[in-house]
Amino acid sequence: MTERLRIRVSGTVQGVGFRPFVHRLASGLRLGGFVRNQAGDVLIEAEGASDLLEHFLHELVSRPPLLARIDRVLSERLPLGEDGVESRRSFRIEASQSDSAGSVCISPDVATCPACLAEMRNPADRRFGYPFLNCTNCGPRLTIVKAAPYDRARTTMAGFPLCPACRGEYSDAADRRFHAQPVACPRCGPQLELLGQNGEPIACGNPVAKLAEGLCAGRIGAVKGLGGYHLVCDARNELAVRELRRRKQRDEKPFALMLRDVAAVRVFCDVEPREAELLESWRSPIVLLRRKAEPASREEMSSAIANAVAPGQQLLGMMLPNTPLHHLLVDAVEGIPLVMTSGNQSDEPMAVTEAAALDQLRGIADLFLVHNRPIHVRCDDSVTRVVAGAELPVRRSRGYAPQPVRLPASCPVPQLAVGGQLKSTFALGQGNQAILSHHLGDLDHYQAFRAFEKDVALYLQLFDHRPECIAHDLHPDYASTRFARRLAGESSFDHRLRGIPLVPVQHHHAHMAACMVENGLTEPVIGVTFDGTGYGTDGAVWGGEFLTGDPAAFRRAAHLRYVGLPGGDQAVKEPWRMAVAHLIDAGCRSDALQPDLLQPRISPLALRTVESMLRRRFNSPPTSSMGRLFDAVASLAGVRDRVSYEGQAAMELEWLATGLEPQPGYPWEVQALPDQPLVIDTRPLIRAVVEDVRQGTDCRLIAGRFHATVVDLIAGVCGRIRQESGLNSVVLSGGVFLNAVLTEEATARLADEGFEVYRHRLVPPNDGGLSLGQLAVAAAVLKTGREYGTSEESSGAEQGQCSRNRPRGGSGRAGETS
Repeated sequence: MTERLRIRVSGTVQGVGFRPFVHRLASGLRLGGFVRNQAGDVLIEAEGASDLLEHFLHELVSRPPLLARIDRVLSERLPLGEDGVESRRSFRIEASQSDSAGSVCISPDVATCPACLAEMRNPADRRFGYPFLNCTNCGPRLTIVKAAPYDRARTTMAGFPLCPACRGEYSDAADRRFHAQPVACPRCGPQLELLGQNGEPIACGNPVAKLAEGLCAGRIGAVKGLGGYHLVCDARNELAVRELRRRKQRDEKPFALMLRDVAAVRVFCDVEPREAELLESWRSPIVLLRRKAEPASREEMSSAIANAVAPGQQLLGMMLPNTPLHHLLVDAVEGIPLVMTSGNQSDEPMAVTEAAALDQLRGIADLFLVHNRPIHVRCDDSVTRVVAGAELPVRRSRGYAPQPVRLPASCPVPQLAVGGQLKSTFALGQGNQAILSHHLGDLDHYQAFRAFEKDVALYLQLFDHRPECIAHDLHPDYASTRFARRLAGESSFDHRLRGIPLVPVQHHHAHMAACMVENGLTEPVIGVTFDGTGYGTDGAVWGGEFLTGDPAAFRRAAHLRYVGLPGGDQAVKEPWRMAVAHLIDAGCRSDALQPDLLQPRISPLALRTVESMLRRRFNSPPTSSMGRLFDAVASLAGVRDRVSYEGQAAMELEWLATGLEPQPGYPWEVQALPDQPLVIDTRPLIRAVVEDVRQGTDCRLIAGRFHATVVDLIAGVCGRIRQESGLNSVVLSGGVFLNAVLTEEATARLADEGFEVYRHRLVPPNDGGLSLGQLAVAAAVLKTGREYGTSEESSGAEQGQCSRNRPRGGSGRAGETS
């Protein structure tokens, strides 16, 4: 019996070769009809024998293209109608329709596939050596799209009309470039150009080879990639790397490296199977890997990574080439390791246009490798690592964004969540789908905030999203909070958003909710949320929190004992300040001024000044931060008194504890007061650390004992909360849980004690995941209809000093390489 079906497929189905896949499948079954993009969906009408249509639906769902993700398939029978005979004759791809509502999904950018690489390296192929070849299985997506549906006319490739040969591939259903929107060749596509340090064109037959020649001679290049410019130099050349640091004003934060393949990476790093899988995946992130021991022979030393690449670090950020251009560059330098770091000054957004690159990077780069394919969406490299065999994202961007995350509980209305202040992302919520933006950086920087505003507007337009609720952090001074209030309070951004409700979300509740979302949890949990800074409901600086609850509400069940944060944000940059604060709190005031602890590293005047600030409670808001406790111990142990990038002290403490035999923990206590959260007393811990330092204990053992202590207190406090609440599920979130030693050991210990333990695998535990948690909280609050808040607001902080300095940033551990 002949039937006709209308099928609507939702999910990530545009820009991933889905329509060509449908065309091949339907044509092979001799079905008639059509397929087309329609807003965010793919619409199919297919006509043929009932058994063939049933087989078509089965194959559609069970064997979609590699990059596709199907969230929903709806089908309905249609009357055959008068055009039934015509439609049975062929199956066709129709032009897209953009005038209908629907949830739009855009694919992330995809690393170059093996088939395209083979063509690029084949001298007989017409795309031999061409840096912009791609197909339906690879190439740019998010970074070139300007509007939905995803068609060439709505991308930055619209200015490159197809030549007859490319048009033939684009129109041939049997070709892997069938309806590949960025398809191009040397005849009709983008072209490279090499510029000097002042933007003057350099005449040369092969710009990549000419740049490679400069890199091998110790020069610094700027290369336009998928989502922005990279700064590049020979990673073996100590002088070149140090000069890049000087010009870029980046003292110690590690640089990422690009190598030809996994075999080349294994020369410098230990690579586990899951890490190799990530390196070679279509997402092609930067993967943080354990570096091997120092080279033993002179020959090994000549090819070693320069010390200035990652000073004092045990991890190296490694990635493989992710575009044809990068493959050509690595080939041209004959496989030498290349520094590949973001093309910007300090922490500003990456340059994406030639004009911006020449303006921002003049004086940094000696050579500029540019091209004329515009970048519409700036997108940094993603950073990830593997902990206990599972991926732990550090920065979610190229290759991951904007792939949706499924929400276990749907949004009752379209929502926008604007994230935090550092490691900024925002998120759009529609139904059961959350679309997280790419990484946008730290909004302390004006240019980063301008990029944030631009990309929010872009995503709202690109995904045809009209939020009816905006979620933001509880901190009143965050740039994202001010942006949310302005968005809802005036019409200059979008008049349709004026007057929509705002939902302020407590920082650590958002962390907890984010981890719940990605693990599909909706029932109450224990949320262990450790980071550096988060504005509390009592006005204090939280960061060492044990919460209980669900996305709708939470209770602060326990927290670290409050100590002063002398100088606010300055204490984040100078961990010795936190050492003084904890010494004084632990009754070791006289020790803080003794020469065997912090002197002579810290001047007596500076120590006395901070001691006075704490005593007078001047510019020293109370904090329960676990990240700052890591800083204090790192300083006391002589590991790091000042940092040049966020989380540096905590990271170095982690490196020292890595690979040690199990160590006994330091003592700690729990204080219980009526109707108050449990308070974890860290004073015994600090006194024990001081005693170890006085006895000359190796700083590695101190680091190991401290990590064991944090694991002990996590397990002990969770056990006590379980006794009181009956809750047995624990989620671990916050930037401190980028610490592999802590995350692995805490997860194992809690599991041994019978807890169900959940950690991040899809979004970072740091502030890059806040926007996802904010979406979940706002959705739950809207559904319950109750005003957002906690079941207890008082938590023992002394309110009088809280408003003087509200730190705006500083998570427990950064862990990023770029």
